[in-house]
Amino acid sequence: MTHVITSLCLRDSSCVEVCPVECIIPGKPESKWPLFYIDPDTCIDCGACVPECPYEAIFAEDEIPTDYTAMGGEYLAMPEGTPGYTEVYEGENDQDEPVILKATRILDEGEVVDLTGDAGWNAAQANADYFGDDAPGYDALDM
Repeated sequence: MTHVITSLCLRDSSCVEVCPVECIIPGKPESKWPLFYIDPDTCIDCGACVPECPYEAIFAEDEIPTDYTAMGGEYLAMPEGTPGYTEVYEGENDQDEPVILKATRILDEGEVVDLTGDAGWNAAQANADYFGDDAPGYDALDM
């Protein structure tokens, strides 16, 4: 079973550095693929990426929460144009490079969200789709 990066991802990139099989790829173009993605065919399910994520956005595919309770202030990132995702997130990744995500929303304390299918977006399916035939996959590294 592979690991999946959910919409809590804010492109920190610290997970990339610890992956022993180099299967974590930043989504490109960011407007369509705002998160990092894990190649389900290459992931060895070691879990090294999980503790490295400062946003706690990475889960085993069969453990993605359907009832994630927000502490308050967390961002959810979605592809641009997703209804209700109008906040702009500006931050830095672990290499002090700017990160700007144009389609996010901030969770309220106690808000419960389904990370498996937030806003009609299925985390596991989006992860698999990113490595599909007509999707960027590893070619994103050359963009």
